[in-house]
Amino acid sequence: MRIALDAMGGDHAPGPIVAGAVEAVRDRDDLTVILVGNKARIEAELAKYPDSALDRLPIHHSAESIGMEEKPVEALRRKRDNSISKSWGLLASGEANAVVSAGNTGAMVASAMMNAKMFLPGVRRPGIAAIFPSHRGPVAIIDVGANMNAKAEDLYQYGIMGSIYAQHVLGVSEPKIGLLNVGSEDDKGTELTKATRALFLQGPLADRFVGNIEGRDIYEGHARVVVCEGFVGNVLLKAGEGAVEFLFSQLKQEMAKLLPSLPPEAAYALGNTLKDLKARYEYQEFGGGPLLGIRGACIICHGSSRERAIKNALRVAGTMAEERINAQFISQLTAALNVPPEA
Repeated sequence: MRIALDAMGGDHAPGPIVAGAVEAVRDRDDLTVILVGNKARIEAELAKYPDSALDRLPIHHSAESIGMEEKPVEALRRKRDNSISKSWGLLASGEANAVVSAGNTGAMVASAMMNAKMFLPGVRRPGIAAIFPSHRGPVAIIDVGANMNAKAEDLYQYGIMGSIYAQHVLGVSEPKIGLLNVGSEDDKGTELTKATRALFLQGPLADRFVGNIEGRDIYEGHARVVVCEGFVGNVLLKAGEGAVEFLFSQLKQEMAKLLPSLPPEAAYALGNTLKDLKARYEYQEFGGGPLLGIRGACIICHGSSRERAIKNALRVAGTMAEERINAQFISQLTAALNVPPEA
């Protein structure tokens, strides 16, 4: 398994990005992580880890990188020798089975979009999935920012691909699919959601489609795949991240008042419980969101990702490539859309 990792992508690159790659190859003997970026800076980080696993961390030099605040398309055109484009190039050429980056999300998506050959047959626009918690286990929300001008067929494809991802990566047997809407009633929503609902009801996954769901229903887990357009999904994702941070900061403040009055053993146990709970619901657990609908596998990580998130992103990217999820995508999209396998 060979994965191209954008070593220059993210708020804290390249330090924790390289550290996550080191941890990943130490855990898996058959994994090679190609570190894409400034060779001198990457070598300086690798020098901190003198062990035998480093021979599976080759460097693919790129002189430039794209900042988190740069305009994606403009930056990609101005900086031809950037680590994001170079990473995609390794995937396109077959030198890598997957690509991972914590860099500029817009640039990651735009770089894939600039080459239509990167799309799977029948896919018009790829979508990013994010993992939310629920009472019944993880829920895949798609799309959370790749496609801001979605059509009904895009959302329908996201439901098909999200279902396969939930089954093979999240371990959900026959996941139910819900359409994010302002109400559960059949006649609620925009022309886009109404048209999307009609496609699901007429398609091969109609038996798994639970209809419209509201935002609060996500956490119940009745639908393990939730479909929405990228604008709505990104707002939902950022609001969720903010809510988690706010909630745990408030709990931390309240615990600071409570802990001094508790016996040391109880205070220690309570503190560890809170840490474990926070870790369970943070984005680091799955590393990032898969970009579904492209050839190969791609995980787009949070910009503030550190070692744990990068390690897990590499793990999930490897799983996606090994499970041959794209073959499942092509098979079901072909059946649903009557698209020739190599159109």
